[in-house]
This record gives sequence, C-alpha cells and structure tokens, in this order.
Amino acid sequence: MKLSDKTIAITGGARGLGAAMATRLSGKGCNIALIDLDDEGLAATAAACSDAGAPRVVSYNVNVSSEADVEKLFADIGNDFAALHGLVNNAGITRDALTLKYKDGELVSKMSLEQWQLVVDVNLTGVFLCGREAAAKMIELGCNGCIINISSISRHGNMGQVNYSATKAGVQAMAVVWAKEFARYGIRAASISPGFIGTEMVMAMKPEARERLTAHIPLQRMGDPDHIARTVQFILENDYVSGRSFDVDGGLRL
Repeated sequence: MKLSDKTIAITGGARGLGAAMATRLSGKGCNIALIDLDDEGLAATAAACSDAGAPRVVSYNVNVSSEADVEKLFADIGNDFAALHGLVNNAGITRDALTLKYKDGELVSKMSLEQWQLVVDVNLTGVFLCGREAAAKMIELGCNGCIINISSISRHGNMGQVNYSATKAGVQAMAVVWAKEFARYGIRAASISPGFIGTEMVMAMKPEARERLTAHIPLQRMGDPDHIARTVQFILENDYVSGRSFDVDGGLRL
C-alpha cells in the first residue's frame, strides 16, 4: 500500500503509542482519523499530525466498547473521508491485580469481576467492534485495506495481569482469523506485540523501577514509541504481510 493520501484510523490515538503512529503516518501523507476519549490529548496529537504533513485530520471522542458508538464512528469516518484504508486497534486499559492474594492463610484480595470486565470490554470487545465495522466500511467503499491489532508481550502471560494478558492473546488470535476471513475482500490483518516501550506513562516511573525492567531486556534498553510506529508503517506498506504477529520487545521473554 502506498501511504500517500490513504486514510488511517487509530484508536487510542491521543497519547503514547497511538500518537507516535499518527504523527509518523502523517509524515507519509496519510489522512488521519484519531479516536480516543481524551479531548485534550486528541487536540494536541491532531495539531502534531497537521504539522507533520497530514492532509486532513479529524478527531472522534468515542467509547470503543459501545457498539452503537462504534457503528456511528465508522459511518462518520466514511462520510468525512469517503475512504478507509487502515485501522490500528491501539486503545487499551489495565486494571492490574493478582487473581487471588493470601497472607498467613487468609484471603486478602481477589481480582473483581469489574476489574476483569472493564479490561475485556475495552481491550477485546472494543477491538472486535472496531475491526468489524472498519472492515465493513472498507468493503462498502471499495477500499483494499489493513487492520492492525496492538497486542502485547503480556499475551504470553504476565503475573498480576490475567485480564490484560487474556485480552492481548485474544486480539492476536483475532488478527489471524480476520486475515483468513477478510482476504477475499482485499483486506489484510496483522498484530504487533510491544515489549516495554518508553511512553509517557512508563517514563514517569521511578528511575530505579525502570532500571529493574530494563535489566531483563537482552538489548538492555526500552523501546521507543517510534519503534512500534515504524512497524505499523511496515505492515501497512507491505501488501504481502497478513495473519502474522510481530514481537517488538528487544528480545525479552516473560
């Protein structure tokens, strides 16, 4: 896919990895549909995209876990751009906790159903809804396209993240299924599993905590958000990539 003048939608586009993806693709001449619940972040990233060269940027404040809102979102994208060539399913949340925690034989805490369901609703259901509606809009508009799900190294199973790990394994598998189902319509699908990346949230950690994380990475450093953005660009541009997961983690294994 030649990226110039293509329309790419990015969920979780207000900050962090989503913002890095949006600005990189803007520099390649893409039109950008930014999706998030953070109006302040959306405004800042939209301005950065315009400065980077995006011909057009439109922001959408949308809860990706709401079916009605997602259906309206992709109808609006179709009306605003008259095209859709790519979706990056990047929106995600965490609600970390041990499934069960005991001390001296007594139950201290357990992951609540609310903690489980919130993460599933955004990270798994939201990806399903956006992928379904994006594919339908691509077919309707006659656009060959690509859907990229952002998974995580945690898909291999990370202690204290049973909810997050389950959803990230799910979206990786979802991309494989979509690659098979949507190929007949000219739509590819793939996933990316980032390791520890130096986003604003991670860099706000105490230096000693970051050092402990970095010590386990074979390359001895965290990744940059642009490492993930460059992988998104590669998948979009390479028309023979589909159904695969790309681990971008510096060689780390959990």
